[in-house]
Amino acid sequence: MFSGEIVICGGGIIGLTLARELLKIGADDIIIFDKEKELGCHASGRNSGVLHAGIYYDPGTLKANMCLTGNQRMQAYCEEYGLPILKSGKVIVARNEEELTTLDELQRRAEANGATVEMLDEKQLAEREPNAKTFERALFSPMTAVVDPKAIIAQLKLELESSGKVRFFRETQFIKKKPGNDQIETDQGDIAYTIFINAAGALSDKVAQSFGLAKKFRLLPFKGIYHQLTKSAAQKIRGSIYPVPNIKNPFLGIHFTRSPHGNVYLGPTAIPAFGRENYGLFKGIDFESLSILYRDIHLLIRNPKFRGIAQEEPKKYIFKHFFSDAAKLVKHLTPDDLVRCSKVGIRPQLVDVSTSQLVMDFVVEKHENTIHILNSISPAFTSSMYFAELIVNNYINHI
Repeated sequence: MFSGEIVICGGGIIGLTLARELLKIGADDIIIFDKEKELGCHASGRNSGVLHAGIYYDPGTLKANMCLTGNQRMQAYCEEYGLPILKSGKVIVARNEEELTTLDELQRRAEANGATVEMLDEKQLAEREPNAKTFERALFSPMTAVVDPKAIIAQLKLELESSGKVRFFRETQFIKKKPGNDQIETDQGDIAYTIFINAAGALSDKVAQSFGLAKKFRLLPFKGIYHQLTKSAAQKIRGSIYPVPNIKNPFLGIHFTRSPHGNVYLGPTAIPAFGRENYGLFKGIDFESLSILYRDIHLLIRNPKFRGIAQEEPKKYIFKHFFSDAAKLVKHLTPDDLVRCSKVGIRPQLVDVSTSQLVMDFVVEKHENTIHILNSISPAFTSSMYFAELIVNNYINHI
């Protein structure tokens, strides 16, 4: 049996930044365990790398409170360690007159959250992002940046290992909470803890339920597929071009993102998936797939917002539908400008099965000497360094 003062389940961005924050308050015996060979193999290492700037989120929510400060801290971290970062900003464009109302609402939310934004007319948009296309107005976010998530994860791992106070157990899968004591069972043996933190991302609901928590929550995976622009087409994109989203849903729509390495990606989709790691057409489909399909059907019947997603998003597996969505955001784009790429991710979206609603905010549940972080979806990567501080201050320090 192994033991640690603080045991963290999950080696993604939340688990790593929590360990970093715990070191700051004097923790000297931390175990991080993960079922994969490497850290950040799932959402943390597969996201677009965009550091969001507090535009989309309702003032007062956890997402709104943490996003902007998290953005600033992550940018500073990249600069401190010389990690790739592109401070290109982002434009949000309207595809028709009806979307102008939402564009104005995004400006209101951004300003309420303390973010810097600027409303541009078509001429100003052309000066900033010449190939972007909008209806009358667009919103510019100068604080949006793009980073390399895998480089950040690698640096955090190096920093934690160098402390001599953090141990990593890879290829170690959580099985269950052992009854009657502060121990968990893994496929590599039992681990005893004084404090346990569930940062398991796509498996966080299952881990929490093993502790008797999160009974009304279930995870519903959504698949994000991408295309990439050819080099010649990529030269026409300076930064990031986003559509006005449906703010009733937690998805932002297909968009253009220039990476700090010069590549320009289009995506992601939000296609309902049939497994928590269903990255391929059939890969990642397992015994749980029938339960996920049941939840899909249940939401299809009871939730009009999900019904809209389920009817529209799967079409984007077909190239012409994916291309059509992307082409609405720019003046010049041809089908030959897009090439398929291997980049694909899963958004582990939490659902409240008692109300049949998608959960829009982060969820943190505390029980005795355990903390469970649920629904750590976008902007979780952006927010992670500030999120970690708040978890430590508001939960760990009170155990």
